[in-house]
Amino acid sequence: MAIVVDTDVLSFIFKKDTRARLFESHLVNVPKFISFMTFAELRSWELQSSWGQSKSQMFELLLSDFGVIYADGKLCNIWANTTNESKKKGRPISTADAWIAATALMFEIPLVTNNRKHFEHLPGLSIL
Repeated sequence: MAIVVDTDVLSFIFKKDTRARLFESHLVNVPKFISFMTFAELRSWELQSSWGQSKSQMFELLLSDFGVIYADGKLCNIWANTTNESKKKGRPISTADAWIAATALMFEIPLVTNNRKHFEHLPGLSIL
């Protein structure tokens, strides 16, 4: 089984935040993926924080363990449906979260997140 990892979980891992331990069992011996949106969010975080070379290299090492899923027509359609259905249910979802959810939905694989409440209203999405 593969997984999609949300931005928050990757952030916990990189920062060595104790909350990362909550997700360790889901991240061992499985193919791990992130949405292009998570990749973009993390790159923005890196630039805003003005990291030095050493910290950037450690970050690259962490990212090398994750495949990045980029948008195509199918993913765009799932994103649009996710966004629309969330609004209809009175549970608007952020643009970034909708891309991350759509990635997991497209491949029918679980999403590992610390923000369950952002995603729990989405039918068919498995959350770890």
